[in-house]
Amino acid sequence: MVTAHHHSSEIKKTPPEKTNEAASITAPDEQPYEPEEEEHDLRTLLSWHAPGRPFRHRSKEYFINATLIMLALQIILFLFAQYLLMLVVFSLVFLAFALAIVPPHMFYYKITTQGIRVEDHFFIWEELYDFYFMRHEGEDVLHISTEAYFPGELIITLGDVSPKQVKSVLLQYLPFREYVKPAFIQRAGEWLEHNFPLERRPA
Repeated sequence: MVTAHHHSSEIKKTPPEKTNEAASITAPDEQPYEPEEEEHDLRTLLSWHAPGRPFRHRSKEYFINATLIMLALQIILFLFAQYLLMLVVFSLVFLAFALAIVPPHMFYYKITTQGIRVEDHFFIWEELYDFYFMRHEGEDVLHISTEAYFPGELIITLGDVSPKQVKSVLLQYLPFREYVKPAFIQRAGEWLEHNFPLERRPA
């Protein structure tokens, strides 16, 4: 009797290697994604040099009249024993004389695509609010309001740059204020200067 012996197969079948075909397939027209670098485009739009504040040379008549008015006020305040106000009046007159005698030094102003530079101070556009022009001592002066309480306003003399040129540049970033109501102190100063001038105006 013939008995058949069935031998168990010892051959182990190895599964076919799995390849990530989806990862290796790339469309012929597609390129690997590379993040684009942001370009920080800092360009100077306008720059100039001008005095740090409006300045006008005063005559002797200005200093003489201002001194006489100060002495008259000091006598009146002394009679009413207002010694503190006497000190305030003297300080204001001394400051006015100092500003009239010492000319301001030249400042460097620059308007860029990121903000405004005044000497070594730089203000980005997000820190500024709006702008307008006014005339001080016969010169056009640029006023720029700030978002923060301090400094509150930038006062920039234009020098040889025209207001029209500055306005065309600033309108890209800040709104222009057509009319600004003068403050009480400014109106009072203009009224006194018009009705009681300390010196004769040049013809």
